[in-house]
Amino acid sequence: MKKEVHFGAGNIGRGFIGEILHKNDFEVVFVDVNETIINALNERGNYEIELAEDAATRIPINHVSGLNNAKQPETVIEAIKNANIVTTAIGPNILPFIAELIAKGIQARQAAKIVAPLDFIACENMIGGSEFLKTKVDAFLTEENKAYAATYIGFPNAAVDRIVPGQTHADPLFVVVEPFSEWVIDQSQIRNTLIHLTGVHYATDLEPFIERKLFSVNTGHATVAYNGFYYGSETIDGALKDERVMSALLQTQQETRELLLAKWDLFNESELSAYHEKIRGRFVNPHLSDDISRVARTPIRKLGYDERFIRPIRELNDRNLSFATHLATVAKIFKYTDDSDAQAVELQKRLATEDLTEVIKSVTGLTDIKLVTAIKEAVEAL
Repeated sequence: MKKEVHFGAGNIGRGFIGEILHKNDFEVVFVDVNETIINALNERGNYEIELAEDAATRIPINHVSGLNNAKQPETVIEAIKNANIVTTAIGPNILPFIAELIAKGIQARQAAKIVAPLDFIACENMIGGSEFLKTKVDAFLTEENKAYAATYIGFPNAAVDRIVPGQTHADPLFVVVEPFSEWVIDQSQIRNTLIHLTGVHYATDLEPFIERKLFSVNTGHATVAYNGFYYGSETIDGALKDERVMSALLQTQQETRELLLAKWDLFNESELSAYHEKIRGRFVNPHLSDDISRVARTPIRKLGYDERFIRPIRELNDRNLSFATHLATVAKIFKYTDDSDAQAVELQKRLATEDLTEVIKSVTGLTDIKLVTAIKEAVEAL
């Protein structure tokens, strides 16, 4: 059986990546620091996922195990050495913390004279996730290691899409996921061309797909979350019953379509409209009630220069296209509060003690005074 190492045994890892690899006859080794989950994986060797639909279909996932990278780093390195593919779903901010382990795994493969190619695929909500991971891994490689990696190691970028709400169950491995899923991998960056995963779409140009997903699903989800919070809702599906929130989503999607159509010949208006309508249906799935606090968490990260709001605002502005609804939601992010979210607390503390303009520049990375001023005025207007 083929072997796969997956960093991140959380709900996305088990409920999405684990399912796809299981369907492709892989033995999946989950790497995580959550002892409860790792111990359960090793004790049972299987778990179930349930689709959030009327039928509540359950899918068994077997041939799984777990490793604790904090306590078993050498075993993780050995697993990477013997792997056929390695994936991650741990969050963009955590990728740098696994880079040294990955580098040691690559060094172990080189030392063992393994010439079978190996791909590391970061399945994260970010543009260029695998390439970002590569830059962090390279810092731990010698020039000789890099020469080996240039021939035998790939870091193909990927776009992933499946809504997995926050949830708790008596069974720590059980997870409920939406029926829809999409995993796209940049075919041009793959080293091991012998592995072709069923259920994965391979694209020769990934960037349009990543942007379509990020600007449509992630931006749309966050739009509902921050507008929903502002108007007093606690869940995503509940927020969308508020006409003001639904209107914000619809207008944001319209601005997103205009940007995607201006940038990429790959898309057309009718296809994007249908795609956005499907997304709205996913958001209101009654079997998939999602807390606003989960979707809105880490507001500082979501205000980043290349993130789901500032990047489309920049690119819409560059093309003289409207970004009014994106801007209105960004203003509401600055009003977001959650005492259990460290970034929300930090943002509100900074807003209370620092100049608003300087905070905007700092968290967004913007230097265009026109855009900084537009955000400032939008925040002050609330």
